[in-house]
Amino acid sequence: MITIQCRDIKFERIEAVIFDKDGTLEDSEDFLRLLGHKRSRIIDARVPGTGDPLLMAFGLTNNTLDPTGLLAVGSRGETEIAAAAYIAETGRGWLDALEIARAAFDEADEFFKKNATPSPLFVGCLEAIVNLSQAGLKLGILSAASTERVQAFAQHYQLDTYLQLQMGVDSGPSKPDPALFLQACQSLGVEPGVTLMVGDSPADFQMAKRAGAAGCIGISWRPASSDRLAGADVAIASLEEILIKS
Repeated sequence: MITIQCRDIKFERIEAVIFDKDGTLEDSEDFLRLLGHKRSRIIDARVPGTGDPLLMAFGLTNNTLDPTGLLAVGSRGETEIAAAAYIAETGRGWLDALEIARAAFDEADEFFKKNATPSPLFVGCLEAIVNLSQAGLKLGILSAASTERVQAFAQHYQLDTYLQLQMGVDSGPSKPDPALFLQACQSLGVEPGVTLMVGDSPADFQMAKRAGAAGCIGISWRPASSDRLAGADVAIASLEEILIKS
């Protein structure tokens, strides 16, 4: 077992580290902003007047992404249901609203599969993951994005060599449901009490703490409000601050 130190906090007897993806390893803010606008435009073309309310629901205001908003931390299923609710407010039946939202999200996904390049990896992430892996820790990604997106990201940046878990949310519960963290730990073959969570939102920390994690490391690569990382045991500005102690 390994001792990890972040600033003045020590986490002892650690066997595994689980990372969030968007905003933690991947600088996906630009992509998420474009995705939100694309989805809202497609829906607005079908149901006029829903575009601006949808952007607000997604957490997009004045073209700025709220890192704690629905688009940043919610699963596709949750975001789809939220969009359908706004469509239903125009008088559409619920099943019709769900179909419109689902079709719009599918169309947006196809557009970005053909036209978008992967979002950048934050500077220093690869080196930090290599160091943690070489120290003997089990590593994984647990994201609200789809498993397909998680795997594509890991493969593109050649992280899959160092990761024993590449897990997204395709159906069922999403963050902050502790069942996700428990499932991730089970897949890694470790107990929650020897596993750290590294993330950038309250949903990551609530999920891990409710599951009995050894601790939570909050990261913000850009200036963040104190509330955003308040649930973490320690807040850092780079993964290079996660140090292995002998």
